[in-house]
Amino acid sequence: MKKSYKIDVDCANCANKMEEAAKNTAGVKDCVVNFMALKMNVEFEDGADPKAVMQDVLKNCKKVEDDCEIFL
Repeated sequence: MKKSYKIDVDCANCANKMEEAAKNTAGVKDCVVNFMALKMNVEFEDGADPKAVMQDVLKNCKKVEDDCEIFL
């Protein structure tokens, strides 16, 4: 399953950090962050609960970029 989320991030480098943090989260198959559109497209593993996984994604993104936001 794929879902798109609106994000708030200050720079392209921070967006890349968010993308890597999301990709390294359990339950995420793939993730692409588009800094210009301020969107995060997440592909979830089969059987993963998107709401629970996105809570973990947000926590991991906050670790690398504390002022970023994902609008869940």
